[in-house]
Amino acid sequence: MDLLRHLSTVERKYKELEASLGDPQVAGTPSRYRELAMQFAELRDVYRTLQEYRSVVKTEEEASSMLADSAGDEELAQWAGQELEEARARRDLLESKLKFFLLPKDPNDGKNVLLEIRAGTGGEEASLFAMELLRMYSRFAETSGWRVQMMSLNESESGGLKEGILLLSGKNVYQRLKFESGVHRVQRVPATESSGRIHTSAVTVAVLPEAEEVDVDIDPNELRIDFYRSSGPGGQSVNTTDSAVRITHKPTGLVVTCQDEKSQHKNKAKALKILRSRLMDRIRREQQAKISAQRRSQVGTGDRSAKIRTYNFSQGRVTDHRAGVTVYKLDSILQGGLASFLGEVSSILLSRAFEERLAEEEARAS
Repeated sequence: MDLLRHLSTVERKYKELEASLGDPQVAGTPSRYRELAMQFAELRDVYRTLQEYRSVVKTEEEASSMLADSAGDEELAQWAGQELEEARARRDLLESKLKFFLLPKDPNDGKNVLLEIRAGTGGEEASLFAMELLRMYSRFAETSGWRVQMMSLNESESGGLKEGILLLSGKNVYQRLKFESGVHRVQRVPATESSGRIHTSAVTVAVLPEAEEVDVDIDPNELRIDFYRSSGPGGQSVNTTDSAVRITHKPTGLVVTCQDEKSQHKNKAKALKILRSRLMDRIRREQQAKISAQRRSQVGTGDRSAKIRTYNFSQGRVTDHRAGVTVYKLDSILQGGLASFLGEVSSILLSRAFEERLAEEEARAS
């Protein structure tokens, strides 16, 4: 099996590290010992999961053999069938886990995230749903123990959201949210619809790993910075000074505005942070586009034009179209109860990414 062939290399490395850590010479060199101990710790979960996987495969084979030999013994057949079903379910779970271990580590997984939400097609209904998604992700972040900071908020006249940007800080934020980029579609009867007709609207979500100054070098000469007086619906955030900031990156044409702070300096700092992350995301997506051009599937590439999810209010349903996952827990999810749903979606997409990687390696080998 290809999976086991790849894992045999990991197993061999684990045993080599285990032997090295028992070497008195290594133990006598603290820096070398720490380095090998860290590598050993990283492989420990993979090794243990592999041992359990092999044990489960053996149990599955024994149960299958017992079931085949149970003719005339109904009680034995029932027991063997149950053992076989449980072993297969456990094997599938462990297989997905092992595939995840073998995927190349995404260097951005540990980064904080700039989460950008924009109303798309659907007019005011789209802006109202965009605000609901902003609250959903904020609640999810809070229950995950992350820090939530509003970077930019542009509301509509009715209290909806034209555009909102959150900075989510915490442990492995990007790893857990990186598959959320794309078009989120809502199907429901708007409050203003007297005939009860269901409308379809769309909201775009972009998940950008936070870029530090060392990640993206911006030449100040390539920026045009304009200051102006901020404004907002209903007179909100209106200042008597020119504290709002608009930064234009001349080479790419990217424009970032920020007016939420009363301080010109703070708005400029926020705008630069957003611009830096958008530039890094642009570079990353260009690289992914080159890779995706050689693939049939673009699952997990963060393509913002792809419709990834539908929220159907009449059925209380949320469907992720890439992973083929549907749950009837719409209210819970909109309240921030995303953990298990995102976990299932991520597991499927990561498993698919692993299969694509294997196929590419086999194609190159042949």
